[in-house]
Amino acid sequence: MPLAVYILGLSVFALGTSEFMLSGLLPAVADDMNVSIPRAGLLISAFAVGMVVGAPLLAVATLRLPRRTTLIALITVFGLGQIAGALAPNYAVLFVSRVISALACAGFWAVGAAVAVAMVPVNARARALAVMIGGLSIANVLGVPAGAFLGESLGWRSAFWAVGAASAIALVGVATLIPRIPLPDEKPQLRRELTIYRDRQVWLTISLIALAAGGVFCAFSYLAPLLTDVAGLDESWVPAVLGLFGIGALVGTTIGGRIADAHLFGVLLSGIAASTVLLVALALLGQYAVAAVALSFLLGLSAFYTAPALNARLFNVAGAAPTLAAATTTAAFNLGNTSGPWLGGAVIDAGLGFSSPAWAGAAMTLTAGAVTAVSLRLHRRTASRVVIGAQPADSAHSDRSMVSNSPVNPSRSAN
Repeated sequence: MPLAVYILGLSVFALGTSEFMLSGLLPAVADDMNVSIPRAGLLISAFAVGMVVGAPLLAVATLRLPRRTTLIALITVFGLGQIAGALAPNYAVLFVSRVISALACAGFWAVGAAVAVAMVPVNARARALAVMIGGLSIANVLGVPAGAFLGESLGWRSAFWAVGAASAIALVGVATLIPRIPLPDEKPQLRRELTIYRDRQVWLTISLIALAAGGVFCAFSYLAPLLTDVAGLDESWVPAVLGLFGIGALVGTTIGGRIADAHLFGVLLSGIAASTVLLVALALLGQYAVAAVALSFLLGLSAFYTAPALNARLFNVAGAAPTLAAATTTAAFNLGNTSGPWLGGAVIDAGLGFSSPAWAGAAMTLTAGAVTAVSLRLHRRTASRVVIGAQPADSAHSDRSMVSNSPVNPSRSAN
């Protein structure tokens, strides 16, 4: 892997910490802002909405701009958004700061993922994306629990200040270690890239990503109240359990990233099925502290085991448009991160208790499994109509043959 890919992964650590740390801060934020926990949970959805809107919007707006300059600008805006959140005097200002931070985060993910994929061979895409996702996993291992600890010890605002400091460190890394990538001889054509949306496999993959991510984060967003109110654990346990989820995520990303390039659909089907089973188990056994803790670790593993394959799948079916493919992947994940917490809050508001988001999440991942099966059947019958050079695939073909049909030239597409 080029050093620049690891720098992008380190930057994602700051982004991911901000995105998910509210899962351990919801009770404190709700008390300070005088709102309910489900309404505080909408701050998670606000960030995800900003990601959904910002990824394609900023990908298009920056399509012909230098990549390093774009990344520097986006990480700067993101850091300023964290400072605004730390200083927010009321819920409305905090909500807006989350949306602004999310827009910058989305743009960084979209541009960064396109750069990472373009710098490696086509049969190493999942591994390159796994490095970036690894930054997200480490955020769940260290950043999110640290945010919860800071929130408990120094108040929830201290977690925002800490992410602002991490963003400044990431800015230095991007500015000094990401190489200057020259503009391509042939400028990217937006009209050509938009043709990916004619392919039904692209839309199936968008749905798959949104449902798989939404199902897990439907439950994860309300893990803190489940641990304290249902499992009966003390609040001091929450950072540790969030850390276990993150360790599971790191292990899952490592395993999934190593095998997804060769067995993409196998990873998708097995990982989504495992997440469904684990969510059902969490709903049934969440009242038992030992079970809740163990299932949190396993859910992190299963969710992030599929993440490299989910990312790579959309790049594979939309290889003719690497920039919009990255933006679409980011938007799809955060469509799930929007709908999941919203659905979790809705079932809680309906009086179904803090275990109910796990049931709702299981319904989403079960649907994701069905969509995966449809996509696999279509993949075996006919190749994508958009990916240039793709050949019809049958059941005897490996997933690696699909990857190798992408037209992306790593040396030309980094910009």
